[in-house]
Amino acid sequence: MPDALTVRKKTPPTSPTGASPAGHGRHGLSRPVAFAAIAGIFVLFMAASSAPSPLYVVYQHEWSFSATTLTLVFAVYVVGMIGALLVLGALSDHIGRRPVLASAIVLEAVAMALFIVANDVSILLTARFVQGVATGAAMTTLGAALVDLNPPHAPHRAGVITGAAPTFGLGLGALGAGALAQYGPHPTRLVYALLFAGLILAGLLIAALPETAQRRPGVVRSLQPRLKVAPRLRADLVGLVPILMASWALGGLYLSLGPSVAAELFGLSSHVIGGLVVALLCGAASVTAFALRGWPNERTLALGATFLLVGTAVGLAGVETNSLTIAALGTAFAGIGFGGSALASFGTLAQIAEPAERGELFAVAFVISYLAFSIPAVVAGVATTNVGLHETSVVYSATVMALCALALVAQRLRTARVRIAGD
Repeated sequence: MPDALTVRKKTPPTSPTGASPAGHGRHGLSRPVAFAAIAGIFVLFMAASSAPSPLYVVYQHEWSFSATTLTLVFAVYVVGMIGALLVLGALSDHIGRRPVLASAIVLEAVAMALFIVANDVSILLTARFVQGVATGAAMTTLGAALVDLNPPHAPHRAGVITGAAPTFGLGLGALGAGALAQYGPHPTRLVYALLFAGLILAGLLIAALPETAQRRPGVVRSLQPRLKVAPRLRADLVGLVPILMASWALGGLYLSLGPSVAAELFGLSSHVIGGLVVALLCGAASVTAFALRGWPNERTLALGATFLLVGTAVGLAGVETNSLTIAALGTAFAGIGFGGSALASFGTLAQIAEPAERGELFAVAFVISYLAFSIPAVVAGVATTNVGLHETSVVYSATVMALCALALVAQRLRTARVRIAGD
């Protein structure tokens, strides 16, 4: 597959409007620095998205709402995100990466301001929805920009960052928010003020970035909500659906109800512990994505699905035996599976898509991931309210394990299909 730099060399020296093509004729950050800046902004957005997780129990205590409401607060973020993915997922392929990223940063800053002033559930819901829209607008653009800036001598680097940045950011945001809530002043405000400051820095970096995408017609049409995947890519994407669903469904459980499990089932009420629950899963995922960066995608995916299955089973055994050690071990194993799955899934997508297809393909993949991230978590919240947290955890874990087994079968079938096609 030609890389982004090769594609630009083949394009005409001017755009249809007569303006200089994207990335030409303007001073800014070098490509390596720009790549690092995009990776850092990716982590920032994901850290902001998980920062509320260890604070949900604080909000729940202060405002007296149920587990169902808690997971709705969690899920409304995903509603905003998926809406943005459907409407804005391909926008940066038409108007460029920088305008979309700059707008997303401004919207994310608005969300942080709403979190700072929130004093009831309605403002919290609004803040999470706005944050979801901002993150949805940013994620596909960030992923596409990483591939655009990917250095030719390291063809897998963009896939590694796209796989590792979300989990690293999620873990960092949850752990940082938990620590600040436990030991810092203003537990439901300080973390958002710090994130707001980080967004100001991100805005300055975006202003200095080179544009990496050519402007092309079809902007209005690109805003029509749709999920579109080129026919030649559909079989590969379908083969990745089970592992995307399993890994992100488990992530949704940890980010929405993980701190509640620690508090209710293991008697650990510290906000730091609530953050550690998420950080253990996501930290292991991030380290795994980095450690396996040179592995073939097929091998990594099989390893990820296996560890996700085993880790979920071990974690469930910890809940059943009331063993914190076993539960923590299972979480770490599941995190390895989460990281391997994310690395292989998004690495495969980055590898098979042409530059003009990346925005839409990443949008579809993120929609699948975040539907799995949110809908099961909301169902779990309703179930927790009605039948209890323990019973919900058992059924949820069993479902994730079944999806992992299906993912292993799907991967074996995909490998066989590719081998036959290559003969």
